Amino acid sequence: MIVVTAAGGPTGTAVVRALRARGEQVRAVVATPGPRPELESLGAEVVAADLTGDLSPALAGARALYLVWPNFDPREETGAPAVLRAAAQAGATRLVYHSVLRPQLRSMPHHAAKDRVEEALDDAVAGTAARWRVLQPCAYADNLDAQVGAAAGSGRLPSPWGLERAQSLVDVRDVAEAAAVLLTEDGLDSGTFEAAGPQALTAPDLARLAGAHLGREVTAVDVDPPADDGSYARRCLRAMFASYRAHGFTGSPRVLTALLGRPPRTYAEHLADRPRSPRR
Repeated sequence: MIVVTAAGGPTGTAVVRALRARGEQVRAVVATPGPRPELESLGAEVVAADLTGDLSPALAGARALYLVWPNFDPREETGAPAVLRAAAQAGATRLVYHSVLRPQLRSMPHHAAKDRVEEALDDAVAGTAARWRVLQPCAYADNLDAQVGAAAGSGRLPSPWGLERAQSLVDVRDVAEAAAVLLTEDGLDSGTFEAAGPQALTAPDLARLAGAHLGREVTAVDVDPPADDGSYARRCLRAMFASYRAHGFTGSPRVLTALLGRPPRTYAEHLADRPRSPRR
């Protein structure tokens, strides 16, 4: 049994799908009880649990864990090591932590939290048979899908990270396939693996590709990031966009290519699998 946390979110669901495609038995841990038709249709066992509470039922019989922590949650720094420790003590021998590309960028609080979780990995497995692995994805191409859909009508692609710096956007399906490799294949223990897309694209580059997909001109527009509302999540978002605006967020696709056994999807290939929204 492989346990996947935050399985109701886009990353967790994609990892569950990739594992089920390999014929693996999967327990999908979600935050709240209730119907989960997408996970259930994949044949996953769905369990509701609080990641900061008693996870004994969720971890029972697990041989591997894929730990995704909910986005922009201030509890990750202390909560994630506790979950990894609980899984190791419960008998799971393979622990894979979903981190982020360049977690050492301490100007972003959510990166700093993941960096500290990575620092805690050895202590989390100490005295057990468990071994850890880390996946470090770049920003997702999927995060722009709603904006591209809206651009079918508006002709505008808003960019809170400006118009000059590039990102190596990665398709979440490629991230999930890489996660499945780390969860099921040998010879990867104690490794940290970057998952970056194959192109460094600025917002105008993305707008051009979106326009080709939509069959209309799309213009990238520099916009302000979301206003500060005092929350941890908003503070993370604003710090993230400030970093992207100053430096971009790019990485090499070579590690992900090696994990997948093929090049990761380009942004055009990502868009090709998305419906074209009608113009409004």
